[in-house]
Amino acid sequence: MKFIAQLTLIGILITSCSPKEKVPFEDRLANYPTLEKVLRDVDKYHVQIIYTQIERNEHGNPMMTDYTVNLDDERYFYPASTVKLPVALLALEWLEEQNIEDLDAQTTMLIDSIRPSQIPALVDFSSKDSLPSIAHYIKKILLVSDNDAYNRLYELLGQDYINQKLISKGLEHTIINHRLSYSASAEQNRIVNPIRFVDTAGKVILEIPERTIETTYSNVENPTIGNAYYDGDSLVALGMDFTFKNRMALSDFHGIVERIMFPRSFVESKRFALNEEHREFVLKYMSMLPAESNFPSYPASEYWDRYSKFYLDGNDKTDFPANIRIFNKTGEAYGHLIDASYYVDFKKDIEFFVSAVIYVNADETLNDDEYEYDQIGFPFFAELGDYLYQLESERKKKIPADLKEFKFEYK
Repeated sequence: MKFIAQLTLIGILITSCSPKEKVPFEDRLANYPTLEKVLRDVDKYHVQIIYTQIERNEHGNPMMTDYTVNLDDERYFYPASTVKLPVALLALEWLEEQNIEDLDAQTTMLIDSIRPSQIPALVDFSSKDSLPSIAHYIKKILLVSDNDAYNRLYELLGQDYINQKLISKGLEHTIINHRLSYSASAEQNRIVNPIRFVDTAGKVILEIPERTIETTYSNVENPTIGNAYYDGDSLVALGMDFTFKNRMALSDFHGIVERIMFPRSFVESKRFALNEEHREFVLKYMSMLPAESNFPSYPASEYWDRYSKFYLDGNDKTDFPANIRIFNKTGEAYGHLIDASYYVDFKKDIEFFVSAVIYVNADETLNDDEYEYDQIGFPFFAELGDYLYQLESERKKKIPADLKEFKFEYK
């Protein structure tokens, strides 16, 4: 259950607190200079924040209360890699709907190509058997945000399945309509590859032909970002058009993480329809660190522990705290940094949700690689994470949280 009691303070929308409690985003900001700077100029940084406090009732069920900053479902930002999480969840939901003998998440999935704009995927040398599968693609998405892995699940599902499923779950401010880091027109993104699932002997279990999506999914408000952008080596003196790009409102993204962490907090029709084995698989890899994975395996020099954990500073290469796990997905592109997380400290019985997006592009030029990620973006997330963690450390809870369901064996 979720509660929202709204109060406006200096442009910040929050829920009300009792007089003895610290008011989020009002107290102690002086100790967090980048966070304070951003909150004093929310429009400049296009910042949005959702922080959800969790109380447990006598049955151990979560009772959630939201505190938001500058939240606006209609304001467009580019969601970058965050769209990979719902696509991964929907791939498992699709799989369960098939109900075909010998077809599971580990089954070999071969993607074919019948036109120049398509790229086949018949092997995956990062997997134990060098063969691709839904499960292995999801691992790579959740561990290091692999673009090709997302593209393959996008090709499996297609735009209609993805977008209609998300709308049915109440995620009405999300549109997913293209591959990532892939040169394709809007029309080419509406055509998805033929696919075969085969058993260990190479026998076809399921064959799916090439499909063309007839519906056009676009952002009706024709959003643009920036004042200029580079197209190759050419500077275009116009804002970049995102009409046919992906979109996902922060509230939708936050809600997706809540749905996988606490599915029973939502009516059945609004959940991702996953069995418990698939849900636990997702939770394990959402929280796993790259170094804890054998297949796929990642070098620590390139994928350090905090690599995709922005609230613990994505640039920090020191050891990850043993008592903390963060179940999350991040995104980074076109000056945007985004992270939606369920943050847990098993030693202190701390749990909370936090999602945020920030835009750090002072020159308002896209594709010039001149973004203030290191100067403002990552420090903002690190300070926000520490600020909320300290607030949660001091917050008194009537009923301690039982967090054992979120403990996994990673090695």
